[in-house]
Amino acid sequence: MTRPFTSLLLSGALALGAVTTAHAAPVPDEATLYKNPQCGCCDGYAKHLEAQGIKVTIIDDVDLGQVKQQAGLPYGLGSCHTVKIGRYTVEGHVPFEAIEALFAQQLRVDGIGLAGMPIGTPGMPGPKQEDWNVYQFDDGNPMPFMTL
Repeated sequence: MTRPFTSLLLSGALALGAVTTAHAAPVPDEATLYKNPQCGCCDGYAKHLEAQGIKVTIIDDVDLGQVKQQAGLPYGLGSCHTVKIGRYTVEGHVPFEAIEALFAQQLRVDGIGLAGMPIGTPGMPGPKQEDWNVYQFDDGNPMPFMTL
């Protein structure tokens, strides 16, 4: 082999090794869920997270508007509860699949959310009736994340 070709092969192998050694961050095993004390579907969502092995601390004596504002949640895209998990905020009845994707991708965003309280989502009774559009947000600006 010629020296330039060997260098090219070595460079490619090193670059490939750098790509394959990157690891997705695991989803933390603890979360804090902020909610209204009378909201039962929020308790259902906490059970959804607990079924995934996450210890959930529920706080229901807090100003939810302030929690959402501090999280940088986009206006009009809120839900009935807000979860802090690791460095991220998860707004609403977001399926665990989306949370796993968030940590796997290690996005540089404030969090993800699912607006409203769609029927069939974790914690909400009934069968799924439509696609769920999960958004990501950063500094109050929403962008599409995934559709489930």
